[in-house]
Amino acid sequence: MENVHLNHLAIIAAAASAFLLGSVWWSPILFEKAWKEECGFSDEFLKKGNMAKIFGLSFVFLLVMSYNLAFFVGAPEIKAGMGAMYGFLTGFGWVAMGIFVLGLFERKTWRYMFINAGYMVVSFTMMGAILGAWK
Repeated sequence: MENVHLNHLAIIAAAASAFLLGSVWWSPILFEKAWKEECGFSDEFLKKGNMAKIFGLSFVFLLVMSYNLAFFVGAPEIKAGMGAMYGFLTGFGWVAMGIFVLGLFERKTWRYMFINAGYMVVSFTMMGAILGAWK
């Protein structure tokens, strides 16, 4: 643990990359329609949400995830490729599998689980690459 270097700007950039990915992931470009169908959400229902709270807390949570990942990929010998691999393994092996376990018990569809788990896998892969590259 003494070789871990935390680059706070890289951590913020990694969190921001996941936040920006979410703006595309859940947009009409990719999965907005399918996600709304799987959740049973209408446009009217979604408009009732406190977007400042949702976006603000989401970014805080992404920062926590980014800081946590940085402790695993913060060693100087870990570069972008290795960081991306560790990010992928974290996103797939821990987060996606957790989403699948919860989804099974909550009786969610595979489509729902793949949309959400896919976002987390891609997010962690990007965060790992940024954290590995930017020392």
